Amino acid sequence: MRKVLQAASRLSGPLAAVLVLVVVMAAWTRSSAGARLAGDAVVAPPRGDVLRGRYSVITHDCAGCHGGTSPASRGWLAGVMSPEMEFKIGPFTTRPRNLTPDDATGLGRFTERQIFNALRYGLRPEDTPDVEITSRTPGRGNFPEHPHYLAVPMPWTAWRYLPERELWDMAAYLKRGLKPVTNKVLDSEGPPDFWASEYTDEKYGGAQPPAFPTANERRP
Repeated sequence: MRKVLQAASRLSGPLAAVLVLVVVMAAWTRSSAGARLAGDAVVAPPRGDVLRGRYSVITHDCAGCHGGTSPASRGWLAGVMSPEMEFKIGPFTTRPRNLTPDDATGLGRFTERQIFNALRYGLRPEDTPDVEITSRTPGRGNFPEHPHYLAVPMPWTAWRYLPERELWDMAAYLKRGLKPVTNKVLDSEGPPDFWASEYTDEKYGGAQPPAFPTANERRP
């Protein structure tokens, strides 16, 4: 490309302009290869770092609900394997799912973007397409008009404030850094609206945390 642009610099008039335009369009086409179409914009999802994601998954205690005590232990992130791992939320029983990339019983059939959207927006990957979400308003910016949220007590309402890079890294580890484990976990129970009436800004706050300092805080 550099040689072509150097050649164009020795020309003048419309021919040079056309040559430069052709080169730029060709470069743009190559850079867009493999990108995914989300709405009207071509967006290539970031590629997370597996080792950084591993650190975040460990330090955020994902295993506390999803199984195992360390990456070397039996049942690491493989989901419910005994009734003691289930939760009673009011009249409902919720069950931590298999987070390993098994196609049939885990996260293997979902993309890293679908996993990211689950961590950032709390959206069930099986009910949410692989799209870039740019809004938290139902029906806008690819946010589902009728969102299906992950079952309580998945703490996505706190994780949504994590840097996007960290969430992409966690998605990368779950998708590419684990060996698949076949463990069918029964679906969690929940209200007909898939928890939508619970996950409101009035109850959990907006897309960003309140400005510092609030009435409960002070500057150092």
